[in-house]
Amino acid sequence: METTFREESADPRTQSVPLSHLSLELGHLYMEDFAAGAGRLREQFTRVKPWADAARLSVAGAAGARRPRVSTCFLVDDYFTRFSSPAELVPMLLAEAEACGLTIDYLARESGCATADGVEPASLVEGRLVESPPVGSNGSRPAVREIGWLCNGERSPAAGGGEAMSGATAWAAPAETGARRHSVFMDVELWDDGDRGRTWSCPFLAAVWQLLRLGLLRREGRPVLQAVPWGGERGAFPRSWDDLPPLVQLNPSAAPFAAYGTFSVLPSRFLPVEHAVRLVLGQVALEEAVLRQTAERADREGFAVPPAVTDRAAYAFYAEP
Repeated sequence: METTFREESADPRTQSVPLSHLSLELGHLYMEDFAAGAGRLREQFTRVKPWADAARLSVAGAAGARRPRVSTCFLVDDYFTRFSSPAELVPMLLAEAEACGLTIDYLARESGCATADGVEPASLVEGRLVESPPVGSNGSRPAVREIGWLCNGERSPAAGGGEAMSGATAWAAPAETGARRHSVFMDVELWDDGDRGRTWSCPFLAAVWQLLRLGLLRREGRPVLQAVPWGGERGAFPRSWDDLPPLVQLNPSAAPFAAYGTFSVLPSRFLPVEHAVRLVLGQVALEEAVLRQTAERADREGFAVPPAVTDRAAYAFYAEP
């Protein structure tokens, strides 16, 4: 019988990340929001402020005697459309938030959920997708990696070759796995592949964004997407989004970016997207070492963290201005 000796350093060590109690998202910015002007931003932040205050009070109660660590973040779309520039947009964004009594600690580019610092967070998550097979499935359904779609149950069977052909499959309604009497079925497109390569969908990148905020992604044991401080020595913000780091720390005294839980305050038009995010999060097999590490740290702090990752993300949706 052969005995194989391995140095302990040969196994990748799972590095930890600093964690706040709560990552509080103050909004997403897309081209149509910017085009509406600074007034639109102020209207949105005015609606966000009461929910942000309520979230801080809630986590303060959960943290007990400890002073709660809460960091705020804001996501800008530079993946699907490129508009304005950091030099023009970021000062306006910070000024409008401050006018409403809000501080943005971290600014993230949505493209960083696809590629950041030589790492592809979206590809890491794709590699950890584990579909939940519906009851009675026989393996004939194409895998998510083949078709780029993920659902929460059983799709309607594919149509047969027509009425004239024998053995044509009869139509049946889709069914949600674990439905409570009636189904709420959802089928989410995660990406599409074209001549210019793969384009990740908004719901899938939003799911990656949640996992980054929860500090649950690693590549070979190392954290993914590290915040880069943007201080006085760096000067003005750049004219190009490509020259801005994927995640920027704007507040030098901010609590850590990643957190035990997330809370996102968003316009109601994002509700379908975030419903899809929860579907994706429920079918991602994360590294056990990372999950165990987070659970043990929370236990030492006496801070309750839900076992299911899906339950660590909470939301408030407000009516559009």
